Amino acid sequence: MSKSTVEILESINQSILKTDIPRMDIGDTVNVHFRIIEGEKERVQVFQGVLISRSGRGVNEMAIVRRIVDNMGVERIFPVHSPKVALYEVVRRGDSRRAKLYFLRERDGKSRRLRDRRRGMKAVTGVPTSGGSTGMVPVAPPPSSQGKKKGK
Repeated sequence: MSKSTVEILESINQSILKTDIPRMDIGDTVNVHFRIIEGEKERVQVFQGVLISRSGRGVNEMAIVRRIVDNMGVERIFPVHSPKVALYEVVRRGDSRRAKLYFLRERDGKSRRLRDRRRGMKAVTGVPTSGGSTGMVPVAPPPSSQGKKKGK
């Protein structure tokens, strides 16, 4: 039985896909190490920002990363499986309830920040960030209120 055109394209694209991409969810702060070629020289530039969108699948998958430079928002669109992207690092896991965080474009100041996922109920277990932690924070029992009384 012969394969369809879609199956042939999928098998070709499967060999091109990167396998070392960490789990990056929307709202995470990521470092994207991007190779820049200037003449004969090649250097790596790190772009750190919040992942506000992912779209597409396979070779056509794109990620939009937003950062703030001199009080001005800068967004870059990276092809996820591009050979020009040397490395992805997840610096911080952000908690978001949306698939696209385009509303952050309108925000200023502290309202632009996203809540850290470790504090919420949705901690990602076993997925390390670049800081080395796995996203889980040990929780100490609450202090007892016996012994000290307020006002005295």
